[in-house]
Formats: sequence, C-alpha cells, structure tokens
Amino acid sequence: MFASLARTSIRRSAGAIRSVSAFPAPRLFDYDTVTANLSVPDAIESVEEAFKALARGKVDVPMPMHIGIDESDVAGPGDCHIKGGYISGTPTFTVKLACVSFYKNVERDLPPGSGIFVVVNAVTGAPLGVFQENRFMTDLRTGAAGAVAMKHCSTPEQNVVGFIGTGAIARNMARAAAAVRPFEGIAYAFEGVEEFCQEMEAETGMPFKVAATSEALCGEADVIFTQTPGGGFVLEKEWLKPSGVTIIASGSDQPTKQELPNDVLAGGKYISDLTKQTSKVGELRGAMAAGVMTEADVYAELGDVVNGDKPGREGNEIIVVDLTGTGAQDAAIGQVAWDKLSQL
Repeated sequence: MFASLARTSIRRSAGAIRSVSAFPAPRLFDYDTVTANLSVPDAIESVEEAFKALARGKVDVPMPMHIGIDESDVAGPGDCHIKGGYISGTPTFTVKLACVSFYKNVERDLPPGSGIFVVVNAVTGAPLGVFQENRFMTDLRTGAAGAVAMKHCSTPEQNVVGFIGTGAIARNMARAAAAVRPFEGIAYAFEGVEEFCQEMEAETGMPFKVAATSEALCGEADVIFTQTPGGGFVLEKEWLKPSGVTIIASGSDQPTKQELPNDVLAGGKYISDLTKQTSKVGELRGAMAAGVMTEADVYAELGDVVNGDKPGREGNEIIVVDLTGTGAQDAAIGQVAWDKLSQL
C-alpha cells in the first residue's frame, strides 16, 4: 500500500515538474537593446498612471529589500536593492535588482552600478523577459517621476529650473522637465557641470547656464531638482526664493542619506512618493529622527496630488517632493519595456 502511494506521489511530482518546465525561457534583452529603444517620454504617462493607482490603493508594493555587501578581501563594498510591484489590472508585474556603490569597479574599468528587471506574466507567473538595464530603466522611471512632480506641484510661471548634481539622474530629470514645459536651466555640481549644461542645452533645446555655487542657483531657481549621493545637505532654507520654490529630491534612498535640511522639510508642503518608504529611507526619515516631523505632517503622497485629491501649489509656499523610487514605477516601466521590446 505504501509503495503504491509512493509511486502515485512520484508520478504526480513528475507531472508537476513537467508542467513547470513547459514554460518557455524568458527573453533576454541586453543593455544596448534596452538603451536604444526606451526613453524618458516612454515612461512619463505610465508612471503618472502608476502614481494614480498607488494613491487609490491599487498597487501591491512591498518595502524594498536591501543587502549590504561589506568590504573584504573577496567582496564589496557595495549595496543591492530589490524592489517590485504589481499594478492592479495590468498583465505583468516586475521585480528589480539594482546594485549600486560598487566603487572599486572603477579600478576594474567597470561602472559602479548594475541591475536587471524581471518582467513576469501576471496570469501564469512565468517570467517573460529579463532586461539587463544596468540602472538605465531605473533612471528613466526616476526621471518620469520628476516630470510628474514638476507637472503637478509647480506652475507654468515657475520657469527657471535648477539642477544640483549633474549625473545620469540629473540628465533624465532635465529631459523630463523639457517634456513638461519650456524652461531656463541652471546647474551646480562639484564637477562635470559645464559638460552637463552643454549636453542638455543641445539635446533639449532649453538654455542652460552654470551656477557658481548652490546658493547662487537657489537665488534664481523656481524649481530645484536635487540628485546627489545624499552625503550632506545641498542647500539652505534662507537661500530659497521667497516667491515659492518646488524642490524635487531624489538623492535619498537609504537610511544613511539626506540632501535637505530639516527646516526645509518641515517648513512647507512635504509630499512623498510613498510615505511608508520615505519615512524609512527618504528625506522624511531624517526629519522624523530629529523630532521635527511625524508621518502626520506629510501633506500628501504624490498620487493624491495627481488624482486631484489634494492641490499642488497654492501660493508662495515651499514644496518638497521626496522621490525614493517605488515598486509602482518599476512595474510601470517594466510593462512599457515589455510592450515595446517584445515586438522587436
């Protein structure tokens, strides 16, 4: 009897294995294919819709997973972030692995970051595509979130746009801002700022100039994008224009980072991309640790403003939009990438 049950169990297990192995292998899209076929404008509409769904509770977004790789003879230093999400009613969901801060890679003539997106069939649970994007898609969806924040949290009259930090994310923020409306750009960074201004002016058609200091930039800018490593404050409250400034901060995505002083965060409308996340790894975390803010002080999540449940700019207030990057954005750009690249 037991032998018969064992044989039946083995047959059932073999059948299960055969059914699982029947899934086709996921398609692999290499970095060159990804970068040649996706751009910031591809992502903006889908990311805007993702924020709407997030505010309505229609996105399953777990908290990010962080793996710290300490430096030793055989590893590191570096960090790995794992995010993902599913937007209700869409045919796929996405899981993303992003590796950052592997700074010793420079000695190996390699970039300090890498990453993949895995886009999964939401009907069968089978992986459809693996996108070797090396943070390109992450930066696209971050830029798209910047466009959404600028569109809904500033006014057309705010036409001087500043960029503190001029790396890959800043370039996507500039492209995103150009997709929202014409502007005059001004940028500040410790290095590479002249090249940034020349490239972005040529690409976007918007005028750009170099600021001598962060204070000088703040004295002119109506909208300020900050995208630095987050190791220290990049501006001061007294530097900001009294006519009202929108700050879109994307440099903080770990508990050790903070770009903005606490009096700036607490001194106006603070808008998070996802409060449960910004309270742990965003600008809000620092203000909460200092005891000057709680989650109750959050004016809105970005999706609430996009949906029209809360107004954006109403006067000359300071608005801070804290973008830590959500799994909803990853799910959105993952869907766009699959829809577009699977047709190749």
